[in-house]
Amino acid sequence: MIQIAPSLLAADFANLGQQIQIVNDSVASMLHLDVMDGVFVPNISFGFPVIKAAARLSTKPLDVHLMVVEPEKWIDRVKDAGASIMNIHFEACRHLHRAVEAIHHAGMLPAVTLNPSTPVEMLRDIVADLHMVLLMSVDPGFGGQEFIPNTLNRIARLKELIAATGSRALIEVDGGINDTTGRQAASAGADILVAGSKVFHTPDPREAIGRLANL
Repeated sequence: MIQIAPSLLAADFANLGQQIQIVNDSVASMLHLDVMDGVFVPNISFGFPVIKAAARLSTKPLDVHLMVVEPEKWIDRVKDAGASIMNIHFEACRHLHRAVEAIHHAGMLPAVTLNPSTPVEMLRDIVADLHMVLLMSVDPGFGGQEFIPNTLNRIARLKELIAATGSRALIEVDGGINDTTGRQAASAGADILVAGSKVFHTPDPREAIGRLANL
């Protein structure tokens, strides 16, 4: 069974408690929160008040994905807000090793995200220190985009890199996930699928999560 991380960005924020409860009652492994600053990506989503609210309501670990410049500035606040996993972009972090160590020190699991055009080989010297690598399968910043097919090749190359370095990092994939692309990503070696629209924009989100988990 592949792990599913429903993306809160696609939820109905007028009924946030109800939406998170659906995830609580599902087979989802974690709740994915996309924080956007309007600088690193061309959109703004939500910040610490929403993360804190989600942490109070969720029985699942929070996977907080920072699509922001200088993510290392926010490590302590992300931890205080209730995150279990802190996910930072390779492209946004000047001193990646230092940031990963600081996330460890704060008591969170460190994850690094790669944009679609960033080679997975850029993580060769840090992947052994990571809990997870998130491969963006769309350009970050907006929900509802189509899955980039070359992501499948990137998953396979990352899988090889993880094995070659003795890393135990999990591979997470985010963007354009549906039954077809989710099955393809899982077959290529993905461990975790982030799904937003495919979960929250369906009549039965709980059933959608279960179906994705059993691809």
